[in-house]
Amino acid sequence: MTKRFKLIDLDCANCAAKMENAIKKIDGVADATVSFMTQRMTVDADEARFEQIMDQIVAVCKKVEPDCQIVRK
Repeated sequence: MTKRFKLIDLDCANCAAKMENAIKKIDGVADATVSFMTQRMTVDADEARFEQIMDQIVAVCKKVEPDCQIVRK
């Protein structure tokens, strides 16, 4: 399942790259992209565990960029 999320307060392209690399290492994530320019994140992950995986993604992103928020609709 692929979903897109808006990011708020992502401050730099380097942080976006670090977030992307960390997300790709999470078990169940097939692919991920984090764009500093568009302030968007795209995640392709296991549909059955998507919410659980998103909780891990939020935790990883907070470690890299504490001020960044992921808008989960």
